[in-house]
Amino acid sequence: MITPQEIKKKAERKYVSFLQSLVENKPFEKLVIRGDKTYTKSSLPEFGKEIQLIISQSKEKKGFGYTLEFQQVRTKHLGTQDLPTSIYFDCEKDFLKFLGKEREVELFKIDFARIIETFPEFEEWIFNNPTKVIYNHMEWYSILKVCAYFKQNPKPNLYIRELPVNVHTKFIERNQSVIKELLDVLISDHINSEEKQFEKRFNLKYSEPQIRFKILDKELSQNFFSGLDDIAIPVSQFESLNLPIQKVLIVENKTTLYTALTLPKMSGAIAVFGSGFSVYNLKKIYWFTNLELLYWGDIDVQGFEILSQFRSYFPQTQSIFMDSFTFQKFFENDNGTPTKVSTKLNLTDKEQKLYDILKTNNWRLEQEKIPLYWIKENI
Repeated sequence: MITPQEIKKKAERKYVSFLQSLVENKPFEKLVIRGDKTYTKSSLPEFGKEIQLIISQSKEKKGFGYTLEFQQVRTKHLGTQDLPTSIYFDCEKDFLKFLGKEREVELFKIDFARIIETFPEFEEWIFNNPTKVIYNHMEWYSILKVCAYFKQNPKPNLYIRELPVNVHTKFIERNQSVIKELLDVLISDHINSEEKQFEKRFNLKYSEPQIRFKILDKELSQNFFSGLDDIAIPVSQFESLNLPIQKVLIVENKTTLYTALTLPKMSGAIAVFGSGFSVYNLKKIYWFTNLELLYWGDIDVQGFEILSQFRSYFPQTQSIFMDSFTFQKFFENDNGTPTKVSTKLNLTDKEQKLYDILKTNNWRLEQEKIPLYWIKENI
């Protein structure tokens, strides 16, 4: 037979639907809980305990909660007994007091009315997300101020913390998830829908990733950067560079970037710090398209996976010092990091063969362990 605890669990599962009925302004309808019609057949005392337990938490005994309807049934094992045939909540008060949600729903109604009064267009969002309305109860005054600003200024072109909205400086950052959903509804015609990052999506300034690069041509360094050869600039500025170069060397690790300056002079060339999988920051560097691109990463599974990723942006990319001969010559029995990648990679046949060996044996040769003399002789 169903217990009061099981009744409560089933009632809780109906709570969201109840909140949605409030949004739709529907009157409360008798809320039926499907019961378990089985009962203890072994003894009359055990059966009596089950009946008393379910009655003890009912409206009949507590003055609120679920109502029980009984019907006299002739049972096979215990003779004629009164069995509960229906369990239901007769009114909103009974339902909410049983769940301990009276105050919560009172506040939900207040928040719902305030939100809809300010932005009627949020009604569908509230219907689909009533628990988010409850979760953000303490924040709605500020959330609505943020929404009002964006409605008036859909393309602010400011940093989040300099927006002229009277909220805590970190408020938008801390509440990005719900604000994002609301702005998607409110200013849908002005957002960059393909962007996931909040600032990019809603036309805000943001702290861009820095691209660090080294000039490998002294003449280039003097003519364009006043002799500077180790430079870091925002991605957007790197995207717009216009340099007379023919070759770009992408290196995975920072130590190797330092090594690059000790290489023999490379006319019309720069070395760029790819920083592992952060090479995705380079995917929109369109002036790379017609250049000779060399990728130098660790000889491990991740190194080849990053190479594959970068080659998907720029198919002409060639790998250097990532071959079987170099690996066998300098390998020191180091273990790598296992990979979960199972998709086909964008590698040459030789690269794929070495990748498979590294993956099977979990081997690794970091690029820093390749001696400088070898690099200078073979670059």
